[in-house]
Amino acid sequence: MKEVKNPKKPLIYYYGIVLLVLFLFNLLVTPLLMQRQITEVDYGTFMSMIEEKNIGNVEVDSSRILFTDKDNTVLYETGAMNDPTLVQRLYESGAKFSQDMEQTTSPLMSFLLTFVLPLVIFIGLGQYMTKKIMSQMGGKNAMSFGMGKSNAKVYVQSTEGIHFSDVAGEDEAKESLTEIVDYLHNPQKYTEVGASMPKGLLLVGPPGTGKTMLAKAVAGEANVPFFSISGSEFVEMFVGMGASKVRDLFKQAKEKAPCIVFIDEIDAIGKKRDGQLGGNDEREQTLNQLLTEMDGFEGNNGVIILAATNRPESLDPALTRPGRFDRRVPVELPDLKGREEILKVHAKKIKLADDVDFHTIARMASGASGAELANIVNEAALRAVRSGRKVVNQSDLEESIEVVIAGYQKKNTVLSDHEKKVVSYHEIGHALVAAMQSHSAPVQKITIIPRTSGALGYTMQVEEGDKYLMTKQEIENKIATFTGGRAAEEVVFGEITTGASNDIEQATKLARAMITRYGMSEEFDMVAMETVTNQYLGGDTSLSCSADTQKEIDKKVVELVKKQHEKAINILLENRQKLDELAMFLYEKETITGEEFMEILNRTGGVEK
Repeated sequence: MKEVKNPKKPLIYYYGIVLLVLFLFNLLVTPLLMQRQITEVDYGTFMSMIEEKNIGNVEVDSSRILFTDKDNTVLYETGAMNDPTLVQRLYESGAKFSQDMEQTTSPLMSFLLTFVLPLVIFIGLGQYMTKKIMSQMGGKNAMSFGMGKSNAKVYVQSTEGIHFSDVAGEDEAKESLTEIVDYLHNPQKYTEVGASMPKGLLLVGPPGTGKTMLAKAVAGEANVPFFSISGSEFVEMFVGMGASKVRDLFKQAKEKAPCIVFIDEIDAIGKKRDGQLGGNDEREQTLNQLLTEMDGFEGNNGVIILAATNRPESLDPALTRPGRFDRRVPVELPDLKGREEILKVHAKKIKLADDVDFHTIARMASGASGAELANIVNEAALRAVRSGRKVVNQSDLEESIEVVIAGYQKKNTVLSDHEKKVVSYHEIGHALVAAMQSHSAPVQKITIIPRTSGALGYTMQVEEGDKYLMTKQEIENKIATFTGGRAAEEVVFGEITTGASNDIEQATKLARAMITRYGMSEEFDMVAMETVTNQYLGGDTSLSCSADTQKEIDKKVVELVKKQHEKAINILLENRQKLDELAMFLYEKETITGEEFMEILNRTGGVEK
């Protein structure tokens, strides 16, 4: 989409134009107008006028002679000749010797050119400037300079416009939006049946899933004007300015119908009204104006309102009711097939080697959004450039996933031999506990190279496919895997380190969710003790129970984590030989693959899973 920009000039811009015009006029035009007209004659005519004593004023230069007749009405010019007695003859004829004769003009002409004409030009430019300023102000009745304008960016179709083919991994959302495109192309097909299109569509989902891109794709497919504005742009310091911007936006939209109006981050102005005194009157007035404008639309006038937010629970019910935002389009994180398609779309922009397997990369990038997948592809291309290659291979993409997850490698961080050994046992502890349990994701990669995120190493587990449900046993196994690193430190070294801080956080979070949200405890059964807010922005939780119940929940969480921790210790004690062998192998190589890990684990003499 190509943005159509409306030029908005500051006031000093127009004053600059006036001053520039006056300067150029005085520099170029005025001297030409004030200069007297010169009549060129030959030297013989000049000699005859001297003899007739018909010379008034004369100016003699080295290359030319300027003179007038006796009445001083006509200015003549002739070339200079080698005439030694010229000055004497001019003196005898009664001529007066002068300078700058061509600059002289009549007083009336001088008055008109130096005073009247610049004044007329200044008044004319002033009128033009006033009209431009008034247009920027939003009309004659505007309160201030441009504050009532919506400042919405207007896009028109271009050769590089975004289409549905450029958006992958969101088939359900595209299917819902295709109907809008069809309506904009063939509105009579719907009016004949008596159907009316939704006035507004609300795109909801986590950040980076492509909500804004989907809106632009709708405009690209429909080939109609596309107005884009952020919800925060309606927020003003003065009460009433936000409402004025809303009115201006919808006025422009009606003039260019059929068109699409896209309001990004609508939760900035669409939050629920609490009705408390001393609230944000400006935001509420803006919201009220938006509600009025949306409800004031005729049924099928060709204006479609799209809005995006990742906080749908915070929107005012009056905004999300049928008749305003009639349809909610979820734009969720892509599944395995969607991630693979997104990677292929972004990979069209780079040169790929023949060994690239997008299915494997999509599996490794579980839970990634569309924006993160685009970043993964770009990081892979940058890594190929740093390596001096002109194509991107499989290793570049795999390493870029690690960069997005854990950050870049810290090449300057040097661990001591003891610390390196501790980290090796820690990571092998995670991997070994995971491998010795059923229903656990296979190990993909283990590394002890420090990362910029602060991690001294990590173990990557990759599911064969997307999982939408988890059993109680699977969650318990996952908690045991989180505790496996600390358990390995205890078994081997008899001491604990700070390296398990993130593991502890993840294990505690899972254990608490089992009790408070998933109903996986006998004591509380299927009673919800916790509510989730901002599900698309991290999923913050808040307890909704008494203090006594909260105390009991904390006790159950501790018991659950402690039980899985003990299970992890027992697994490692039973497989101590393999623990030492794998840890030493990782210590030497620093990075091993899942295949190498399983090959050592399943060697003769080892414990078969």
